[in-house]
Amino acid sequence: MAGVMIKLGAYVFSLDTAAYQQLSRATAYRWQALERVNQLAALQFTGPGEDSISLNGVILPTFRGGLGQLDVMRAEAAKGEPLLMVDGRGYVHGRWVILSVNETQKTFERGGAPLQIEFSIRLRKYDEGY
Repeated sequence: MAGVMIKLGAYVFSLDTAAYQQLSRATAYRWQALERVNQLAALQFTGPGEDSISLNGVILPTFRGGLGQLDVMRAEAAKGEPLLMVDGRGYVHGRWVILSVNETQKTFERGGAPLQIEFSIRLRKYDEGY
């Protein structure tokens, strides 16, 4: 997968399309507190919690990829299905859902077309149940 940073469903993040400059991942773990008299609460591990990723980047539509890149990502999200994530090294990260797609358009040319689009996409790990 030359040039691919991450493939999410049918959408490919790459240097030729929407290249993200920052990937942030947060993984939570669940611990239940059991109150005890005259002692600290006992903690019991109850399993993994939410696993989420935020991708932040910039699209330069006149350079490569065109204006419709975030529309394609929104179409993937609108399917309402978990999407397989595979990175450019071939590692399979499992299935993820798209929680939100945000964009900020900057520096416009005649006719209002943006020369720069900043984006952020929030993802959450989908529990496959096995």
